[in-house]
Amino acid sequence: MTNSPSSSPSSPGTPPRTTSSPTSLARTAPLRHRLVSRTAAGAALCLAGALTITASPAAAAETAPATADPLARYHRQHLDWKSCLLGPDDETGRELQQAGAQCADVTVPLNYDDPDGRTITVAISRIRATDTAHRVGALLLNGGGPGGPTIGDPPWVRTAMKQVGERYDVVGVDPRFVGRSTPLDCHWPTGSFIRGAGTDRAGFDRTVALAEELAGRCRTFQGDVLPYVTTRNTARDMDVIRAALGESRISYLGYSYGTYLGQVYATMFPGRTDRVVLDGVVAPDRYNPRLLRGTEPANRHALKGWAAWAAARDTTYGLGRTRGEVLAAVDGVQAAAGRTPLLIGDHRVDNHLVPIVLFNGLSQDNDAAYADLAQAVRDMRRATGGHTVTPSPWLAETLGFLLTGSESAYGSVQTAILCGDASAPRSPEVYWRDVQRARAQDPLFGPVTHNIGPCAFWDPPRERPTTIRGDLPALLVNATGDPRTIYHNAQTVRRMWPSSRLVTLRGADQHAVYGVFGSACADATVNTYLATGRLPATDVTCDRPSG
Repeated sequence: MTNSPSSSPSSPGTPPRTTSSPTSLARTAPLRHRLVSRTAAGAALCLAGALTITASPAAAAETAPATADPLARYHRQHLDWKSCLLGPDDETGRELQQAGAQCADVTVPLNYDDPDGRTITVAISRIRATDTAHRVGALLLNGGGPGGPTIGDPPWVRTAMKQVGERYDVVGVDPRFVGRSTPLDCHWPTGSFIRGAGTDRAGFDRTVALAEELAGRCRTFQGDVLPYVTTRNTARDMDVIRAALGESRISYLGYSYGTYLGQVYATMFPGRTDRVVLDGVVAPDRYNPRLLRGTEPANRHALKGWAAWAAARDTTYGLGRTRGEVLAAVDGVQAAAGRTPLLIGDHRVDNHLVPIVLFNGLSQDNDAAYADLAQAVRDMRRATGGHTVTPSPWLAETLGFLLTGSESAYGSVQTAILCGDASAPRSPEVYWRDVQRARAQDPLFGPVTHNIGPCAFWDPPRERPTTIRGDLPALLVNATGDPRTIYHNAQTVRRMWPSSRLVTLRGADQHAVYGVFGSACADATVNTYLATGRLPATDVTCDRPSG
């Protein structure tokens, strides 16, 4: 197994990254940390249904002549660069400081249709280029989520870039309402809305009630800003950042949901991108609040791969000596949790939560991630026998994310973006029918990926989703077994963008590749593109490293 770096991209339902790493629908930690340690309720990003763009005043402003720029005061603002260290316990700030980064707050309008109205701030970090004679420009980062923080990512991205990193200002951005930017918090009792639907109608109805409660809390505590928590507004913020940095164009590295943000930015602001890398690709025709649908086969494949790994280590984890025995142990845990919630530390884990723990444990294909999941399943299995269980560190963090309000802000922002970007069906009966059909194909993951969420109880989006541009010369990166942003997504975008190129990591059940998984082939291909600005002549396939 190849070990990935200490952080990773984010995904819906995953715990926020504590150091840098990409995220996808699950809870997330910073990009590389998220990928490697996969803290909390993992999920994926591929939402469905792109419609046409509404010609709002803000959209008109994006193409208006510079002489009539209603955003001039934002574009020309002076950035006050300062230390990123917020205090003695600020690990992210310390890592940024050690890497020579500085931080600043960028002022942007809450509502781009009213640029003279209320403002908010977007926090950014920057490691400046040292090879100024060959400087390319600014490289903006987004590690996914949606809602994942990215301000801490420049140090590890700069390392992954090797020598070419010296030619870029590497810029981390906490998108609006995320991390160090103006905050948003709906005061949830959980960090993620994602739950399994249970085994019967009563269980499903409990998840309906939870989804309605979470939506209601957001309406109560943050109703005035919810209409402006969208990908399109995040893209507008990116362009303000571009201008405030003094750049005519920006390069971009986006992971997971960040690949969709990159597509939206390149569509809304044509001609303002230079070199674009999208890793863990979201297909725009699949982007909507029900983004997890269709990931069941990839997650089942990843579960089988993990089960084989655990079986080979039965003396350590005691889950079974064959893949089949380990999978049977997983099914046994889920069945037991359906009869009586499992007591694990201070938490009660029922059959709505067991699949989320498993789902979150399957985004990273390396020994460390597999060991975390094996320890978690071992702990849950011991609890089925009535033993007193102190959870392993990863399981404790995951359950804390799912069952306390410690990460309420993360789940709040993630959900607000998803619901603000596109509508979801409003009738619970639609979800119940879908859950029942999906359960027949995959009893463990189907009731997760098709279940109801707060968007069923959300106000309609203020704008319609972006119709993504027809072509862009970008470098796409995806693993064949990615259980979050499935490989088919990357193939879809590759066909949509004939001038792009696709780097495929073959044989890995891995979410996010560049700088995370440890593929010298994939990393070198990305770095060559960042160095030269020239895409490979053809698509590139990298085999999983042996050993």
